[in-house]
Amino acid sequence: MSGRRHLPAGARARVITVSDRAYRGIYADRSGPLLVAGLVELGFEVGAATIVPDGRDEIVAALRSAVADGVDLVVSTGGTGLGPRDVTPEATREVIERAVPGLAEALRAAGRETVPAAMLSRGLVGTVAATLVVNLPGSTGGVRDGLGVLAGVVGHAVAQLRGADDHGHPAAGSAGPAAAVDAAAVDAADAG
Repeated sequence: MSGRRHLPAGARARVITVSDRAYRGIYADRSGPLLVAGLVELGFEVGAATIVPDGRDEIVAALRSAVADGVDLVVSTGGTGLGPRDVTPEATREVIERAVPGLAEALRAAGRETVPAAMLSRGLVGTVAATLVVNLPGSTGGVRDGLGVLAGVVGHAVAQLRGADDHGHPAAGSAGPAAAVDAAAVDAADAG
């Protein structure tokens, strides 16, 4: 995955697995650990996946906790389908401030050639404060496809949320998080 060289230094992510059965220990969470490994490969600092049941309040609380902890990226896996307990998008809509529909559509499109049901995912993408929030399906294939899409854009998104301009350079007059952008790495990437 190519996202590592564009990722600002010290970028942190959190993974939230949304699954009644994994939460109850009926089966092992497979998509969460796969997502953690993929985000680590992209260069994020990531702890173990947090597992919550398919409940709107629990999902909202997990998302808000990640934002309060100041992570750059929070990615959920599960709860995006049409089932009666699939409420991850509704919970996410309650938390995000700005939608990023283009990324949500790209994530949906990524797997539809091999899995036509991918277009049934209702996952959302948006931002709250300086955190990017992404919903992925609960399948390992959906996570792999999602990581492939994120690899190309997540570094740029994190840099912008930290205050960088469209080219990854600290924006004029910005302070705080923008100073954390690894400008040398961005300059090297722009030159290459």
